[in-house]
Amino acid sequence: MAEPFTLYKLIILYMLDKVDFPMSTSQISEFILDKEYTTFFKMHQALSELQDAGLIREESTHNRTIYHLTEDGSSTIQYFRNNISHAIQKDIDEYLNEKKYELKNEISVKSDYYRNTNGEYSVHCQVIENTLPLIDLTITAPSEAEAQSIAENWRKKNQEVYALIMSHLL
Repeated sequence: MAEPFTLYKLIILYMLDKVDFPMSTSQISEFILDKEYTTFFKMHQALSELQDAGLIREESTHNRTIYHLTEDGSSTIQYFRNNISHAIQKDIDEYLNEKKYELKNEISVKSDYYRNTNGEYSVHCQVIENTLPLIDLTITAPSEAEAQSIAENWRKKNQEVYALIMSHLL
């Protein structure tokens, strides 16, 4: 079995390799911390070192960070997969099978905002399905507080908004 810190990195790579979508920091930490494999700080250090090594790629917005497995990361976990005990692999597989729909759904809804050239804020809202946008919407808001509110509400109400738009367009 691998050294403890190396094992934490392999667990993260294994998790990202087993799904067809990126995972957020909170999704990865939920599994690792609930199973008490390591501490929050060591998990973040492992994520940072994996990113520095080019094995994962980070994508950040105002409200969350998600991680993608790179080609090098995929090759690495294929090579070192056997350094993760079968019991840990089973725990990961069960967690992902149990929560796959919930995890994927959480990641498929994206929203972020930025200050535009008019001094207002553009809020970019998306729902991604199979790597393609199901809906891709940009809304202008006069203040950062309103932009933040739109971004947060998009995560909560995207299905309602999508259904309303589609009912009016079809």
